[in-house]
Amino acid sequence: MRTTCIGSIRVGGENPVRLMGVINTSPESFFSGSFVPPDGVLAAAEQMIVAGADIIDIGARSTAPGSREISVSEECERLKICLSGLVGLGIPISVDTMHAEALEVALRYDINAINDIHGLADESYARIAAESGLPVIAMAAIAAPGDACGADETMQALAIVIERCRKHDISDLILDPGVGRWVPERTFEDDWDICRRFSEFATFEKPLLGAISRKSFIGDLLGKPAEERLFGTLAATTLLIDSGADMIRTHDIQETADLIKVCGEMRRR
Repeated sequence: MRTTCIGSIRVGGENPVRLMGVINTSPESFFSGSFVPPDGVLAAAEQMIVAGADIIDIGARSTAPGSREISVSEECERLKICLSGLVGLGIPISVDTMHAEALEVALRYDINAINDIHGLADESYARIAAESGLPVIAMAAIAAPGDACGADETMQALAIVIERCRKHDISDLILDPGVGRWVPERTFEDDWDICRRFSEFATFEKPLLGAISRKSFIGDLLGKPAEERLFGTLAATTLLIDSGADMIRTHDIQETADLIKVCGEMRRR
């Protein structure tokens, strides 16, 4: 399997499972506990580093269904405030945006990776990403974020994403199968199907991101709101690691760091 470097962190292959901590500067987030106000971003990032994060993922817009829409200019302003406060943080930073204008703003700062839930479907965005030379974390998307329903369509969507990367000469790539209720057509069973068949995505020979933290398919099963989905998330995360996830994106750093350490020891033995 090909590995990808995010800053000094190598992801995939025989490397340890990496831990990506989520910082949301969007009060619209589906999980209120993940919102970090601008004046708290540096402290939150430093706490994540102490707790075991390898990479910090910065987002300034909620993409959860039903979230309040904000303008791209508002997203850009949030990113400017956030990223200016993280200069010299000491670990790699990725930026989670699907808008070309916001990506251009983020690239003015010292970031190490691009996280695109649109799977490089936007040509102008893909060109900017390619010109940056940064590794890309690309989510499965045919025409819109998360529009692949179930594992079979996700396989097709990821193949399309890889073809887009070839077209733009992007070789440093991490694939995100895109668990979540991104479009109305998606069902919770689609998410379980993707998770159960997660190992099949290794056929693309790219590192895989597991991004399921506190998502609604877990809440649907347990009958619990986002604030009460930690244990369900940890259970599903364990199985994703068993199925080949190379990096885990989470709101809960310490708990997930412990989980990854235990899973690594079980594998070693």
